[in-house]
Amino acid sequence: MNLRLSSETMHASCVAMDGRAVLIAGPSGAGKSDLALRLIDRGFTLVSDDQTIVRKENNRLIASAPATIAGKLEIRGIGIVHMDTVSDVPVALAVDLTSEIQRLPDDSRERKILGIGVPLISVDAMTASAPSKVALALDRLGLTF
Repeated sequence: MNLRLSSETMHASCVAMDGRAVLIAGPSGAGKSDLALRLIDRGFTLVSDDQTIVRKENNRLIASAPATIAGKLEIRGIGIVHMDTVSDVPVALAVDLTSEIQRLPDDSRERKILGIGVPLISVDAMTASAPSKVALALDRLGLTF
């Protein structure tokens, strides 16, 4: 039997906790790596920085790093540092980095990736509460596996 796996490389950083990955997407300079670093300080583990391979497998999305950047995180002002990393983690939450945040967004927002819906939140990465908001959203809205 020939199973066709579909995948795409996303312009997103990715961290994971307890076997669930969080994709962090936004334009260059929006704070993807910075937010990933602050989440790592909260106990998350790096999956990938800036580019993440997402593949569809058994009706769920699996995140991993391209081989060329696996285990590396760019920290502005310091450079590229090596980090502990995990791979092949199911995607449970998507984060869109923006400075335009709705005060009371709809809980049913989602991003379609490879035809699969993933819960979506918007966060301003430059706020002190951004890591707390992501951790809370993962607990309350994130997919479970």
